[in-house]
Amino acid sequence: MNFCKLLILIIATIGLSTAKAEQFGKPVDSASLLKISTIMAAPDTFLDQQITIEGTVVGVCAKRGCWMTIASDKRFQNLKIKVNDGDMVFPMTAKGSKAMATGKLNKIQLNLTRTKALLAHIAQQAGNEFDENTVTEPMAIYQLVPTGVEIFE
Repeated sequence: MNFCKLLILIIATIGLSTAKAEQFGKPVDSASLLKISTIMAAPDTFLDQQITIEGTVVGVCAKRGCWMTIASDKRFQNLKIKVNDGDMVFPMTAKGSKAMATGKLNKIQLNLTRTKALLAHIAQQAGNEFDENTVTEPMAIYQLVPTGVEIFE
């Protein structure tokens, strides 16, 4: 190995070892790590199990820091982690950082009226038209209720 390659390897190793993680709650259980896409392919099979996810933080609650949205390994897919207000307070600066979270998957079954309202809200935020008559069945949403979260700077 020539000197330049060795120097690059040393610098990269130093950079990895100095990366700090901000921890919330209990330690994250990396042994139960699953891809978000695996969970979302059959979410009901993971209900009430302790699981760990990882990904890039793409959204944070601006009011109380009570939720974060983590991007999936699959494009255009994500999973929200949600805590009771004050249990953990996620910083707005976490957006764009890598994170890991351990907890239990929670299913929230919406009725048809709430499903239409949610989809209308999502469309409005995206600047899209929405026709509520196209929605004929209620949907469920899934959130991870974490016991521990790590955000890496």
